[in-house]
Amino acid sequence: MVSMISRRAALAAAPFLNLRAQNSQDRPNILWILGDDLGPQLSCYGHPLTRTPNADRMAAEGVRFTHCFTTAPVCSPARSAWNTGVYQTTIGAHNHRSHRKDGYTFPEGVRLVSHRLHDAGYFTANVIEVGPGLRTNGKTDFNFKAGKPFDGTHWNQRAKGQPFYAQINFTAPHKGPQWPLARKQSNLVDPAKVELPPYYPDHPIVRDEVANYLDAVNNWDRQLGVALDALKQDGLLDNTAIFIFGDNGRCLLRGKQWLYDAGTHVPLIVRWPGHIKPGTVRKDPVISLDITAATLDTAGIEHPKLFHGQSLFKNAKPRTGIFTARDRCDMTVDRIRAVRDARYKLIHNFYPDRSYSQFNEYIKTSYPTLTVLQDLAKEGKLNDLQARWVAPVRPEFELYDHQADPHEVNNLASKSEHKKTLDRLNNRLNQWIADTNDQGRTPEPQSVILQEEPRAAVVK
Repeated sequence: MVSMISRRAALAAAPFLNLRAQNSQDRPNILWILGDDLGPQLSCYGHPLTRTPNADRMAAEGVRFTHCFTTAPVCSPARSAWNTGVYQTTIGAHNHRSHRKDGYTFPEGVRLVSHRLHDAGYFTANVIEVGPGLRTNGKTDFNFKAGKPFDGTHWNQRAKGQPFYAQINFTAPHKGPQWPLARKQSNLVDPAKVELPPYYPDHPIVRDEVANYLDAVNNWDRQLGVALDALKQDGLLDNTAIFIFGDNGRCLLRGKQWLYDAGTHVPLIVRWPGHIKPGTVRKDPVISLDITAATLDTAGIEHPKLFHGQSLFKNAKPRTGIFTARDRCDMTVDRIRAVRDARYKLIHNFYPDRSYSQFNEYIKTSYPTLTVLQDLAKEGKLNDLQARWVAPVRPEFELYDHQADPHEVNNLASKSEHKKTLDRLNNRLNQWIADTNDQGRTPEPQSVILQEEPRAAVVK
């Protein structure tokens, strides 16, 4: 299987030109366009109910990666990772919204990608005013102190002739103001047409929540179109390498905050005219840190010594495993690690004595599907699969054949015929934990947890 992936990667990489710029004058601009909680629910990824013409056009004019994964299923650790190119677990940024008051800084040798590009002569910007009537909040959400992350708030603030590196951090489709805003569009998604995963009960509230998420994806695509129009109006569209991706998976139950594919699988589209063959599709597995690597490559910057990203285009080598991690999310203390290869995924729950649905204020108040599950469980109206989510405990290991079981519901961990696969992947996962110096092995002091969030669920 790996050799087949290698051949595909080699063929896919062939249309890409040498990414190293020769001098400052021919260095391209670089733009990251983010969707907050954006999974691959785009029409160019085959979703039947979304209408995403702008993302579709970018995919048709560039390359679409079908198997891109973020390293964490929630924003602050994920963003801390791909803004540095180093796993969040290595740099101590793995607990959600941690280190906001203690002045925690990087380990030696770790820097923001924006700082590296600034030192290479780029003007760096976190864009606030995207276009007429469209603003962002300039989200960074880092779990560390890193000085001033950007030079400005728009590429038009740069010096004449200076290349820019910019981020546009759209909050859509994250829950909050974007969801009611999405419902103001015409041609809303019909909840009756939503295809529910088997772990959801067929309930009107559940259908409405999923449909609203898809509406928010459609609205994100409209915002993407505004950003692309702004680039075109400024004459920058054809000299800018554009990376379009999500910070983590969809903000629906069993997605965001969990290590199933629904929580870590994100879209990745890259467009760079003259360097990427239009309509290319890449099926080899990549992670969000590889976007950081490709960004440095595009700017002609060497990868630093402590760096976990791999080049997407320049001497591309396929990954044989995807490693992901979830740790404390707000008040909810947890530690989960996962490894995914070409066929299987192994999830290690380090707190198996805790429910999947242990209390989390954000999930409880923002995910109505959870309340539906809890209510139906009390009434005895859930099937065995749906009832797992509200059971008091969970298995320590979950093993899924993600090719045959894309919803990851048939746990093979206890099957004797899969013991070798489980042991092999568990060895790989433990080796990754050791090799990358996973800081999650050391629990946070209870005083820190309670200071971070007064309603924290303490470890017994």
